[in-house]
Amino acid sequence: MGSSNNISSFRKALQQSKNLIIVAGAGLSAASGIPTFRGAGGYWRSFEATRLATPEAFDANPGLVWQFYHYRREKVLSCKPNNAHHVIARLLDPNYRRAVAPLATKCTLITQNVDGLSLRAQEALQPVTSAPAENTTLMQGKIIEMHGRLLETLCTKCKHRNPDIRSPICPALAGTELRTEAIMDDAGKRVPEAEINPKDLPRCEKDGCGGLLRPGVVWFGESIPGLNAIESLVEEAGMCLVVGTSSVVYPAAGFAGVVQGNGGKVAVFNIEESQGDQYADFLFLGPCEKTLGEALGIEVPVIQEP
Repeated sequence: MGSSNNISSFRKALQQSKNLIIVAGAGLSAASGIPTFRGAGGYWRSFEATRLATPEAFDANPGLVWQFYHYRREKVLSCKPNNAHHVIARLLDPNYRRAVAPLATKCTLITQNVDGLSLRAQEALQPVTSAPAENTTLMQGKIIEMHGRLLETLCTKCKHRNPDIRSPICPALAGTELRTEAIMDDAGKRVPEAEINPKDLPRCEKDGCGGLLRPGVVWFGESIPGLNAIESLVEEAGMCLVVGTSSVVYPAAGFAGVVQGNGGKVAVFNIEESQGDQYADFLFLGPCEKTLGEALGIEVPVIQEP
C-alpha cells in the first residue's frame, strides 16, 4: 500500500501513538538560510564540502577546514529558527503535545543538524510554557544533536568541549567568510589557498591548555556519541516523523525502517520525493515550514525571536 497525504488519517494515528521520535535533517533549516551542502550545492570554494568534514582534512590543513567552518558559523549566527523549528518545539512541549498526541508520554527530536536552531526554538518557548500541565504524564521532550554543534569547540589536546559564539572565533579568520568561490588564474586553474598558521587558529583556554581547537561537530568517519541510547529511543517509538532529510546518511537513515518494522507509523515531510519514502505511511511533500504545522494542526505566532 502506498503512502497517504490524508491529514485526518495522520492526526488519528498521531493521537494513538505512545512514543514519538522526530528525525530531522538539513531540509528543516533550509528556510532559515542554512546551506545544505548536499547535491549540486555541496561545494565551497570548489571544494566538495563532505571532504572537508573529516578528521583527515583537519589534520592535513586545519586552517582551510577552520575557514569552511567559520563561514558556516557566521551563517548560523545570522539565522533564526523558522516555523518548522517552532512547530517541533511545541510538539516537544507537553502543554501543546497533549492536544495532538495525548498518549505520547515521550517525544524526542533526533536532529542531524549542527546549527543549534532547534534548541533556540525550544528555549524561546520555555518562558511561555515553563511548567507542565497539571495531571499529565507527558514529559518535556528532549533534543539530541547527534552530529554535534557548530557553535561549540572541542580541544584536540585535553578534549574539553565548550560553547563558543564569538564572531570571529579568532582574528585570523575574520573576513574569510566573505569568499565562497575559488580563485582562478588566467589559465583557469585554481590558485592555491593561502595557508593560516596553526598557531593563529582557535586555541584552548582551559587551565592554560593551549591545544588546537576544532569545531564541535561529528565528522565523517567518527563515531556518534550516545548512539546506543538513541537506538533505544528508536526501538521504543510508536511513530516516527521524518522532517527534511533524504535519508541517505546512516545511522539516522535507518531509524524510520526500524520504527515501521516494530509496527509503528512513519510520516515523512520533505520538499520532494526521496529514498526514505519507502517507509512512509504518510507523505507530505512541500516546504516543511509549511506542511509540518498544517499536518499537525499546530499554529505558531509570526513573531518569535528578536
